[in-house]
Amino acid sequence: MGPSRVSGCGTRGARGLSCPLGLPPEPGAVGRSLSPPATTALGRASCKSWGTGGEHPLVLASGFGSVGSAPSLSIVFSEAGLSCAQLQQEMTTLTHRGRRLEGRNSDKKADSEEDAAADRDLNEDDPDDSKDIRLTLMEEVLLLGLKDKEGYTSFWNDCISSGLRGGILIELALRGRICLEPLSLRKKRLLERKVLLKSDAPTGDVLLDETLRHIKATESAETVQTWIELLTGETWNPFKLQYQLRNVRERLAKALVEKGILTTEKQNFLLFDMTTHPVSNTSEKQRLVKKLQESVLERWVNDPQRMERRTLALLVLAHASDVLENVFASLADDKYDVAMNRTKDLLDMDPEVEAAKARGTEMIWAVLAAFNKS
Repeated sequence: MGPSRVSGCGTRGARGLSCPLGLPPEPGAVGRSLSPPATTALGRASCKSWGTGGEHPLVLASGFGSVGSAPSLSIVFSEAGLSCAQLQQEMTTLTHRGRRLEGRNSDKKADSEEDAAADRDLNEDDPDDSKDIRLTLMEEVLLLGLKDKEGYTSFWNDCISSGLRGGILIELALRGRICLEPLSLRKKRLLERKVLLKSDAPTGDVLLDETLRHIKATESAETVQTWIELLTGETWNPFKLQYQLRNVRERLAKALVEKGILTTEKQNFLLFDMTTHPVSNTSEKQRLVKKLQESVLERWVNDPQRMERRTLALLVLAHASDVLENVFASLADDKYDVAMNRTKDLLDMDPEVEAAKARGTEMIWAVLAAFNKS
């Protein structure tokens, strides 16, 4: 009896090989791999005898196996003399092996879900975000603090420097580079838990990468509040002055100039000249202001866990940097009062309680706790 055409493909078995579409194995080809082009839905563990001119009697077994996370159909040509039960046993072994592999892949996927979520959060487009410009939290805070025409922040604002350092820590956490150490019986409070390095992979941002090098270089881990002080330069320890980030505002302003949002000018202030950065792309700043206004007005959800993480972080940092007034100044009186009261209610929440509800916001609430204490 001549060979019949068989449509199917599968993975190579322990005692046989996969058959390509419509072609029986060549004489003596047992144990050689062939690349199948298609699959077919055959019954589980069905057995057929197949002769090839009487020289190489074969038995065809088909069954469903699993490779990775997707089911696959295995068609195995085995040597003559094996019973159907033995073929079924071989197919069962292949199926179990595939399921074990699937289980291992699932475990690895679960372990990396939290890290991937951080990068996903950064890369996913907010419906209101510009498709052409992506700003860091620090750049957004500085943009909110700058006077549009003058191109500099208020001389009376002594909070923005530390606020920008807090923004660096939150940005690194959202990008999956750092995290707080796990809860323990001894260290339960946010301000007692140390900042740990999860990954030192470059971010592409100069300030973020410099901070990553500092965190990696420390002999002992430090808390969020300590890192804000070190990065700002507010420390009495001369051996830790090396961790200070210098000229942060100027470096952020230059980054915004490169992105086409600010320009660079020289202004004379009687006794000295100062480089200023007036806003050239006012639409980008208006978009940012509108986004924050709507988050506490039209889109108010009254639950920080339901807020977009970067919006929540920006409200916290705007408050810590004393630029929140600039966000709501253009609102009518009634809406201004609503926006300020809702923001105050949000910022008055207990950081310890809110951080425990979602691990992805721990660094945001830890930074808020640090500024509330200082």
